[in-house]
Amino acid sequence: MLTAEKKKYTVDDYMMLEEGAPFQLINYDLVMSPAPIPEHQIISGRLFNAISFFLMQSNNNGVAIYAPVDVYFDDGNIVQPDLIFIPESRKNIIQKKIEGAPDLIIEILSPSNAYYDLRQKKDIYQKYGVKEYIVVDPIALNIDLYYLKNGVYELHQKAEKTEKLNSVLLPGLSFDLSKIFA
Repeated sequence: MLTAEKKKYTVDDYMMLEEGAPFQLINYDLVMSPAPIPEHQIISGRLFNAISFFLMQSNNNGVAIYAPVDVYFDDGNIVQPDLIFIPESRKNIIQKKIEGAPDLIIEILSPSNAYYDLRQKKDIYQKYGVKEYIVVDPIALNIDLYYLKNGVYELHQKAEKTEKLNSVLLPGLSFDLSKIFA
């Protein structure tokens, strides 16, 4: 029995989509996601505000960007993380899309994206050297921080409900989960 060969999509296919189309290119596959639920966006806003406040207070000239923004890794992978951080020394990767790995990526899980965020996108982030990967689970009310060590992600910290999560990449940046999940 012959099976149809699955089409591999590329950056060229992705760039032909309408601006704002709810797609990501993950391992040469176009993946569509519905708009996030309000709770997801509230958590995203709180995380972004915490990072922005930290950057202003610490006179850090890095850049925090929230979704949607295209992050280009290779011809088969353009993703839209919920939040990213790029240090001042690497601002040159900010073009019409982000051209390369941000130093920090945060993904907020939802039923429609958990598989991609925890498996495929995590593998991409590891492969291309995203130093710190933070996964927020609004159902379990916890946040996992993975830090890249010798090219492999290690779970550095798991914070729950009322605990604080402390960034390795940005010493002094702390997320109070009681406020993030309030």
